[in-house]
Amino acid sequence: MTGELWKFTDKTGAFSSTNANLINTLYFPLCNNTPIMSGISPDLHGDIKASNNAYLMEPVTRIGLVNSKISRNFWIYSNPKKIWSATGVSRDIQTSKEDTFKLEAGPLWHKITRENKKIGLKAEVTSFIPSSGETIEIMLVNITNISAKSIKFTPTAAIPIYARSADNLRDHRHVTSLLNRAEIDKSGIIVTPTLLFDETGHRKNDNSYFVFGIDGLGKKPEYIYPSQESFCGEAGNLEAPEAAYNNTLPGKKPYQGKEMIGALRFAAKSLARRKSFSYIIIMGITRDKTKIKPVFNNFDSLDKINRALEATKQYWSCECASIELNSSDKNFDHWLRWVNIQPELRRIFGCSFLPDFDYGKGGRGWRDLWQDCLSLILTRPETVKPLLINNFKGVRIDGSNATIIGKNPGEFIADRNNIARVWMDHGVWPLISTLFYIHQSGDLNILLEKIPYFKDQHTCRSRERDFNWTPAYGKELKTSRHQAYSGTILEHLLVENLVQFFNVGPHNLIRLENADWNDGLDMAPEFGESVAFSAMYAQNLKNIAELLAKLNLKEVTVLKELLPLLDTLQAAPVDYSNPEMKLRTLDSYFKAVKYEISGETISLPAGSLIADLEKKAEWLSGHIRKNEWLECGFFNGYYNNSQERVEGKIRGSIRMTLTGQVFAIMSGVALPGQITTLFKNIKKYLQDKKTGGFRLNTDFNSEQLDLGRAFSFIYGDKENGAFFNHMTVMLAYALYKQGRASEGFEALNSIYKMCVNSKVSKIYPCLPEYFDSEGAGKYCYLTGSASWFMFTLLTQAFGIRGEFGDLSIEPKLAAAQFKNKTSISIKTVFAARPIEVVFINPKRADFGKYRIQELTVNGKPIVQKLDSRKFLIKRNIFLSLCNNPLNKIEVFLK
Repeated sequence: MTGELWKFTDKTGAFSSTNANLINTLYFPLCNNTPIMSGISPDLHGDIKASNNAYLMEPVTRIGLVNSKISRNFWIYSNPKKIWSATGVSRDIQTSKEDTFKLEAGPLWHKITRENKKIGLKAEVTSFIPSSGETIEIMLVNITNISAKSIKFTPTAAIPIYARSADNLRDHRHVTSLLNRAEIDKSGIIVTPTLLFDETGHRKNDNSYFVFGIDGLGKKPEYIYPSQESFCGEAGNLEAPEAAYNNTLPGKKPYQGKEMIGALRFAAKSLARRKSFSYIIIMGITRDKTKIKPVFNNFDSLDKINRALEATKQYWSCECASIELNSSDKNFDHWLRWVNIQPELRRIFGCSFLPDFDYGKGGRGWRDLWQDCLSLILTRPETVKPLLINNFKGVRIDGSNATIIGKNPGEFIADRNNIARVWMDHGVWPLISTLFYIHQSGDLNILLEKIPYFKDQHTCRSRERDFNWTPAYGKELKTSRHQAYSGTILEHLLVENLVQFFNVGPHNLIRLENADWNDGLDMAPEFGESVAFSAMYAQNLKNIAELLAKLNLKEVTVLKELLPLLDTLQAAPVDYSNPEMKLRTLDSYFKAVKYEISGETISLPAGSLIADLEKKAEWLSGHIRKNEWLECGFFNGYYNNSQERVEGKIRGSIRMTLTGQVFAIMSGVALPGQITTLFKNIKKYLQDKKTGGFRLNTDFNSEQLDLGRAFSFIYGDKENGAFFNHMTVMLAYALYKQGRASEGFEALNSIYKMCVNSKVSKIYPCLPEYFDSEGAGKYCYLTGSASWFMFTLLTQAFGIRGEFGDLSIEPKLAAAQFKNKTSISIKTVFAARPIEVVFINPKRADFGKYRIQELTVNGKPIVQKLDSRKFLIKRNIFLSLCNNPLNKIEVFLK
């Protein structure tokens, strides 16, 4: 491919491309909230599904986009020498190469246009899933005669129907085809397999899959090919079907129990020059066959389709604009709309169901639950409270958490597979999201909400099993009197963080267990330690203490069994420098809560509890500063299973992880002078000079079988030295948080530049999980880095955030963000009031060289001659001033 891949075409973030067809790994998401989910490529490869057990089209991975013959297709037969795939997928590669191509897409619709002068036709294929909630994908095909004379052709839509679980892709593929039962309707085909085939327990299938069609005049297909065999013939395939190439009719061959297809042949059409004609194809999944025809009737005309398309465009455009930027870089403003929508896409897709995400069965992980809340809290904290409360129901009394997460809020599933895996960082994220919610809403009382603990057979952080537990016990921890116990959210936070303070390895740092944020560090369960997240737990302990002080309670009620972990409240406090003593304390706690709990609570003096947490936080921070700051000018982030330090100058070369530095900065463990040195070394050892991106680690030049699988990957990909955007954006956040705005902007901007360098990144506008060594973006749309990017941009770069319910404005904008403009603005929502905050910087000064001088709300001066970096608007004052549909806050910088 030469030239840029795409360019923006309007302010909604819509874009166009004339060469997307040259990259066969591109894909684009389509979905609604029901949900039904699709991935679609420039030649309409991809799949359509409602869940892991309900795929209309065969599941496709990244390599499948390249190799598979299965796609949405639309065939044109004029004569034996003029046979054309309007989507560009046929054995006649030469004809496809003669097509001129254009792709247009926006939130969330997709359109390709192919034009072939030899064929004399232009085809425009628009694809979308209606936002109104029907579980269908719509394909609108418009054929135009671009020749000088009338053209007669026979059109056939061809949609292969897989109609089963992704598990059956290799597991009994042929046997499951024998389950297929098809009903041929005048408008198309309905396939309802008899069973969901699963050797662990077959069950009756309730899903039906259908492909219906109609032309622009309301006429139904003339012929329907129900099986791939009837459409392709014995010598053909989906890229050269005999029905399309030989113009053959379906015949009367048996079709039940076959691999199915929705191949709809419409009547021959004679099209005058410059005239157009349209065809509507509806592909769907339903659990109620009686609804298929009513749904089809809602979309059986061009007028209905166009109205649905416009409504879908409007819906997703609004979703993209919950945070809207008006800066000096319009490309950045438009690109940001795609980043802003990604947390919503992950809510719908989970961490599966797009071609790169070839693992899992849908749903999200524990870390995802909390990080995806960040984007919602930014603009809709009032809707997030129930989600946060329900999420805490997944916490176990041993400080670990459920790992199988259901579809509904608060639904956690007992691990029937006995996969005993614990991520040591999981206790960090709930407090980060809850604290942000409290700041945005002012709702400290959420900490006093009572909820149960999760219970299954895993206990003592999955080191042991409770063989007495059965599903009949239920998923809520019970007392010795067999009653479900509920503790406050504050108590849940204490459990998560206190357990980890005592859960240490040989170097008195928190055990790595089965991994931390970096899933690839999964081979050091016995002696591995995470210095990086030890720093974050130190920050958490400090933040809980601050929340307790803010609650202003005289006493705090907690579960009686928790008292040994609050050792300074007892006669014989623990010597924190003695890891064996800490582990004995933890073991005594585990024994007390291993099977059941007393249910008894005790009231503790709030001041004493605060002092205990502060002492632990201070000790752990100091321990890291004293022992893990290296002579080479950065922190060691890990110890491996051989009890060896992972980072530093080892065997003559520098080994460094970005993770080990990011959380030292974010937590405040790194002192100001250390941060300066740290960032210089991050740039020296981890920043790529060509792209400006930051790698996840240096090249260790060997496998690390006593640390994790990551180092067995090729260097520069995935968790071994890729440009991992989640960690880079957290680097930016950490730097901004510590007042290093210039460095924070450099990190944040490096991500954007790599994304929009589309000639190299080879992705549509979005924020991928990472870039490989060649700068190509991988794992698009469904990454937690999007939430953190929006969180960092709004609350740190623009400095618009809550502070215990009040509105804090503390801009950390770089001069480069103004360029040739003297003002930039951002639209968001605070306290359910839409606001536009305009930053006026007449001299385009850099951060550190300006201060807030004046601030107005809806034209009314609130403060003048302030001369401060930060201004706080009390919540009651903000609410009294901001009653307009859009409230304008002007911040004058000098």
